[in-house]
Amino acid sequence: MIVAVVHNEDARVLVDALLAHQYRATWLHTSGGFLKQSNATILVGVDDDKIDEVVGVVRDNCRARSQTVSPIPPIMEPGEFFMPYPIEVEVGGAVIFVLPIERFERI
Repeated sequence: MIVAVVHNEDARVLVDALLAHQYRATWLHTSGGFLKQSNATILVGVDDDKIDEVVGVVRDNCRARSQTVSPIPPIMEPGEFFMPYPIEVEVGGAVIFVLPIERFERI
């Protein structure tokens, strides 16, 4: 089982590419903790000999890119002043987990 957490903008392109390569995929809408933005978790069940090919499809379709965001201000005491300056962060790409599956049934 391959679990790929990808940027929401890359999810449709990735699922379409997986389907074009004859891999079934399940798309779950999820959200991340750091930027509080939505992302996608893609589940793909494949045999061990196909793992590298699926990871290659993910690599080809999920690119990291820079994005400017305004940080969330910290909790402040009365009278304090916080001026949030936009910062540039890297978004996109993919985090891939490969999990062993003991049993699988398609009903």
